[in-house]
Amino acid sequence: MSSSSVLFDAPGPRARVRNHISTAITVLVVAAVLAFVLYQLWTKDQFTAAKWEPFVTPDVWVNYIVPGIEGTLTAAAISIVLALVLGVALGVGRLSTHRVIRVPCAVFVEFFRAVPVLIMMIFAYFVYSKYDVFDSEYSTLAGVVTGLTLYNGAVIAEIVRAGVNALPRGQSEAAWSLGLRWGQTMRSILLPQAITSMLPVLVSQLVVVLKDTAIGIAITYSELLSAGQNIGASFSNYLPALIVVAVLMIAVNFALSSLAVRLEARMRRSAKGPAPLEVENVEQEGAPGAKAV
Repeated sequence: MSSSSVLFDAPGPRARVRNHISTAITVLVVAAVLAFVLYQLWTKDQFTAAKWEPFVTPDVWVNYIVPGIEGTLTAAAISIVLALVLGVALGVGRLSTHRVIRVPCAVFVEFFRAVPVLIMMIFAYFVYSKYDVFDSEYSTLAGVVTGLTLYNGAVIAEIVRAGVNALPRGQSEAAWSLGLRWGQTMRSILLPQAITSMLPVLVSQLVVVLKDTAIGIAITYSELLSAGQNIGASFSNYLPALIVVAVLMIAVNFALSSLAVRLEARMRRSAKGPAPLEVENVEQEGAPGAKAV
């Protein structure tokens, strides 16, 4: 049997030596850069106990970090739910057989995919504040949620459209041959199958929603990044504060990604039905419930 790879030929002895040398050089360069950065931080007294001590006191967590995490998760959770609903509706609308539905959905999606999230947040915040749509304490949250929902809803709509279009055409043709209407075909056959294949991409987009809540600092929304900046201003430890914030964001995003992977695996297992009967077994044993003659 050939040991060659599908994408490229297996490297020979000389190529393996060159690969090992390149890998070693790359590791040494990265290690040298990291050592240089750490040395510079050490010379700037960024690793002194005084700069990290606030993070072992309950006041910093109660007054800064926990409210920041709460603000981040609140904006992300509301935006994720609304973006999923909006995205599925727009994605299905773009697949509609009626032009009066398909064209407005396409225009909406293309427009809000092209507008930066920050601009939408600022615009929504000033509209809500000027016309007193929400109370002053909720205007920033509403601005963040509006920007994240519109942009990510448009992106999710494209994900839904691509997932449905990736299904074999025979799925739709079989449904139409059974007399199902377009809406019944989409709701009962196409979307349930497309969701499983779309889940990894959807999770990646939901992680983007969670990270983009940090943009809300531009409209003074209180979230995790703003909490880190407040800690840095209060204790003169900007770098340690941002490192802690980065670690917390990575932990939350990793938890969300892990949850999605487990959900995807569970959905794939539940989608598998019982194995079909073998023709020989059916001929020998007869159909279930059939009486012997």
